[in-house]
Amino acid sequence: MSDPVLLTGGPDVGLVSHIGNPIAEQRLMVDGGGSIELSNREVLAVSGVDRLGWVHSLTSQFLDDIEPGRTTTSLVLSPTGHVKHVLHGVDDGQTFWAWTEPGRGACLAAWLDSMRFMMRVDVELRPDMTIRWVGHDVAVSEGVVLDSEVAGGREVILPDDSVAFSAVEPVGVLAWEALRIAAGVPRIGLDTDDRTIPNEIGLYGTHLDKGCYRGQETVARVHNLGRPPRRLTLLQLDGSRAELPEVGAEIHAGGRRVGAMGSSANHYVDGPIGLALVRRGVDVGLELEVDGITAGQQPLVDPEVGLHVRPVV
Repeated sequence: MSDPVLLTGGPDVGLVSHIGNPIAEQRLMVDGGGSIELSNREVLAVSGVDRLGWVHSLTSQFLDDIEPGRTTTSLVLSPTGHVKHVLHGVDDGQTFWAWTEPGRGACLAAWLDSMRFMMRVDVELRPDMTIRWVGHDVAVSEGVVLDSEVAGGREVILPDDSVAFSAVEPVGVLAWEALRIAAGVPRIGLDTDDRTIPNEIGLYGTHLDKGCYRGQETVARVHNLGRPPRRLTLLQLDGSRAELPEVGAEIHAGGRRVGAMGSSANHYVDGPIGLALVRRGVDVGLELEVDGITAGQQPLVDPEVGLHVRPVV
């Protein structure tokens, strides 16, 4: 086995990029194997008897009385409906455990704590805990387990000094990213910006049939009237160039700026792919250009109502 290669830049800097062959690592993940350390994700624990109803009232997902062990994804929105934070979580019957994107945990925990008022809840950022992704055939005997949105695997919340899964064949985050992108799953803060509303990313982490929460008016209005300003799109990038586009690079059609690039990766079947936010009105059959690379579109979001259409992977 080759020595691990670490990422030297980007949001996952310091994590294992690959261990020799990212393409073979993707195949291993799809087949149900592999283990990936996602130690830069930040873990929060919300405890107390009012925790589920309280988190339900503050976020975009239906969490009131969610049964133990059920994985959920929820968003924290601004008063005007823009996506601020994401929580990938599960309740174990006593504590709601969740992880969020790197660098966002302290801000999210502080905001949640400021909203406690008289509720019987406690919010704690847990830097002593880490996240590990494992394939669906890997036995899990400890930790808090979430169903993953990537390759049918699981995400396990463990103490950061745990040696669990040390015997499982490791893979790198390049493989994880390629399979995530192919599944049309956006990363908040990477495939979104400070203007993104849930309707533009397919109502990801958002429940339409629940009570009032911050930002709901925008979500409901855009859903009822249709026509979100932008739509998440899976791009099939021209593979004749070795380079992948930069995050945030401008996307053009016919010389006109029509969107911005999110994440990209080399998929083991589809080749170079990426996620992007493009203007709703851009013809889905139109060829786009980003960083000098041509790209075809595979729509992920209905431009009229903002509903997510997951690709077949």
